Amino acid sequence: MALSDADVQKQIKHMVAFIEQEANEKAEEIDAKAEEEFNIEKGRLVQQHRVKIMEYYEKKEKQVELQKKIQNSNMLNQSRLKILKAREDQLKELLEEARTKLHNITKDKARYRKLLEGLITQGLFQLLEGKVQIMCKPEDTSAIQELLPSVTKKYKDATKKNVVVTIDQENRLGPDISGGVVLLAVNNKLRVENTLETRLDLISQQMVPELRSILFGKNPNRRSLRHFCVLGSQ
Repeated sequence: MALSDADVQKQIKHMVAFIEQEANEKAEEIDAKAEEEFNIEKGRLVQQHRVKIMEYYEKKEKQVELQKKIQNSNMLNQSRLKILKAREDQLKELLEEARTKLHNITKDKARYRKLLEGLITQGLFQLLEGKVQIMCKPEDTSAIQELLPSVTKKYKDATKKNVVVTIDQENRLGPDISGGVVLLAVNNKLRVENTLETRLDLISQQMVPELRSILFGKNPNRRSLRHFCVLGSQ
């Protein structure tokens, strides 16, 4: 039985509708799949950039922290250097004050006379020469002349050797020297400086650790001196 034109048209419309529906469903499926893939890719890219941003700022944070530590270390070192410099300046001032007061030692005639005797005797034992010349301040000449017999006797008793000691009348210790003596032998090739200034310098070197402990407290890394020389304690 042949289909009429109307039936044919109806069948065609039905097929067209079916095809359109299939096409629409396929298109929706493709759109959904594309949307899903887009969201997945977008999420991946966002996460990737988030990680990069976190790593960047973490690196920056570490750099800032390191810079802070360096700055703190530099500031601490500068503070320590300032403290050390202030302490050294204070120590220098103390020693300089002691130097300016050396002339007071010569005012006590009995004590200074005993000191001169010790300084000369010590110098003779250092030189161990038969002929020695002494340089001194002009005002000390008479006192030293009186001390020479006693000093040379002590030297002979200890060494069993004679020594001839004379005072240099031409070369004198200058006004910048507070007191004490300089002993010379072998045509001035041998020299022992026992002035008050040189004795102070020697004692200062020995007493610096002890002075630091007194002024600034004990340093556990530094062994303090239990014994140190006292000026004129011979």
